[in-house]
Amino acid sequence: MNERLKKQNLARLPHILVVDDDDRIRMLVARYLSDHDFFVTTAADSAEAKAVLSFAEYDALVVDVMMPGQSGMEFTQELRQSGKMQKDIPVLLLTAMGETENKIEGLTSGADDYLTKPFDPRELVLRLQAILRRRPQKDQEQAKLKIGRWTFDFDHNELLDEASDHSVKLTDGEANLLKALSVHTGQVMSREDLSEACGLASDKRTVDVQVTRLRRKVEEDSNNPRYIQTVRGKGYILRAEKI
Repeated sequence: MNERLKKQNLARLPHILVVDDDDRIRMLVARYLSDHDFFVTTAADSAEAKAVLSFAEYDALVVDVMMPGQSGMEFTQELRQSGKMQKDIPVLLLTAMGETENKIEGLTSGADDYLTKPFDPRELVLRLQAILRRRPQKDQEQAKLKIGRWTFDFDHNELLDEASDHSVKLTDGEANLLKALSVHTGQVMSREDLSEACGLASDKRTVDVQVTRLRRKVEEDSNNPRYIQTVRGKGYILRAEKI
């Protein structure tokens, strides 16, 4: 991850979910998008994508058409008919089938755009940027996270207890850590990933220190954390709700 990406506010980066059963393509696309100011999560098939969608918010999906089990078109169609909040997420389909009828079928399934393999990754970035420009902008003032009795305000980097009207200011390091965890709410993030996402020193101890400090502000009992939990040998997981 480049220095520019590290310094940006994580809450403002477009979050893209890349769904492709080809490990090589999935990783190449993820790496290229990460290097061009996108925050990227990946899934190997539609089943994994559905699980990931239930844990975090995304600004757009990049979905391969030809996947084992449920195809990208079938997944997109199911998403559009789901009646859930995620049904309106923009979808860009990737496929090796370049015939006009295939494109029409993809767009009819509910996709917003269609890119034929092999493709230039620069074109993928431009198409995603165009999709995001067409999408109504989120009201950033409404971007908040519910953690027990606390509400975390992404814009002001503070915790608010609405019942008592008491607030606690977070340091930039604590806020960036919470934002990184919130992108993958309900999923384990390794110390390495957290370190990279927050622009912290590469040693694991730095992440652990920030977690300890954050727990003292968020948890009722920091020695028995309920919301920022340790997953032994893997990393940390945030139990919270976006509102």
